[in-house]
Amino acid sequence: MGADLPLSGLKVICVEQAVAAPFASARLADAGAHVIKIERPEGDFARGYDDVAAGQSSYFTWLNRGKESRTLDLGSDGGKAELSELIATADVLIQNLKLGALERLGFDPAELRRRYPRLITCSITGYGTTGPMAQRKAYDLLVQAESGLCSITGGPSEPARVGMSIVDVATGATAHAAILEALIRRGTTGQGAQLSVSMFDVMADWLTVPLLNHEGGKTPERVGLAHPSIAPYGVFDMQRGAPILISIQSDREWRKLCADILSAPGLGEDDRFATNVARVRNRAETDRIVAEAFAKVPSDEMARQLDKAGIAFAVLRDMEGLSRHPHLRRITVETEGGPVSLPAPGVIWESEVRGYGPVPALNAPDG
Repeated sequence: MGADLPLSGLKVICVEQAVAAPFASARLADAGAHVIKIERPEGDFARGYDDVAAGQSSYFTWLNRGKESRTLDLGSDGGKAELSELIATADVLIQNLKLGALERLGFDPAELRRRYPRLITCSITGYGTTGPMAQRKAYDLLVQAESGLCSITGGPSEPARVGMSIVDVATGATAHAAILEALIRRGTTGQGAQLSVSMFDVMADWLTVPLLNHEGGKTPERVGLAHPSIAPYGVFDMQRGAPILISIQSDREWRKLCADILSAPGLGEDDRFATNVARVRNRAETDRIVAEAFAKVPSDEMARQLDKAGIAFAVLRDMEGLSRHPHLRRITVETEGGPVSLPAPGVIWESEVRGYGPVPALNAPDG
């Protein structure tokens, strides 16, 4: 990792496991921070989630590159003393143990902040630090259900899980942003911060629009691969090839679709379909008209026509499609089992080439 990276010289201690906290600390490691991951003697249980990444866990490989692994038995006096020494020289402490566990071990974040005024602590919890569910265990799918996310995900017949760990990732990204904010302020004031990030709070924030719709008398319904308040905005089967999902964002685009794709320019001015409000009210008929036209054309030809017309669309792909996607950027990280190719982080630093540290073996230093 280069000395000129944005967070070079920063020391981060992570008493972490699973996904949310490791997501946040991995981004700090990518930016040059020296991240020391504290693992129990048997290791972060995420090491055993699967074995598909060169014989190792996909989760662990993705979220722990560039970190140093250090095993500590925090139930022992020696383990606590070593953690205390690490925290004394740290800039950031991240933890996602069960609520109150770190305090019971003798590392109350509030007390640590008093002892080390420049220290930034970030605690990730399921449901916050107060309230009737604060002590409840919280995992990604549980919070998807508890927050109401599952109720608006899936098709009409039943709720569904978002197909990746959306709550964990959203929480980790929120924690990462908050830590960076605290570091910026510390650079001005010299003062650290005590941060707390709740998985439930993060998901509730992300669900603001469907919540306000419900409270405004328009409770969202599950509509599968469609948009609850825009039409046509959904997936359509083709004569052959992969289904195509289109998104009509304005009445002008609707008229363009009618003229250039549906060969029915009169529909663009038809009162039943001329405005989005009308199209949503007549969604079944709107979708039927589009579906009949799309079913007559192969997928690759329809993609060409939509591109030419300037209509927003996507091909409905699976993981094989992502694996071969022409826009998929990759990085390679070293692991015990050999190199693993991962999707690249979303941000590109123009005119800079970023390197990424190896995934540590248990109780192993970083690169």
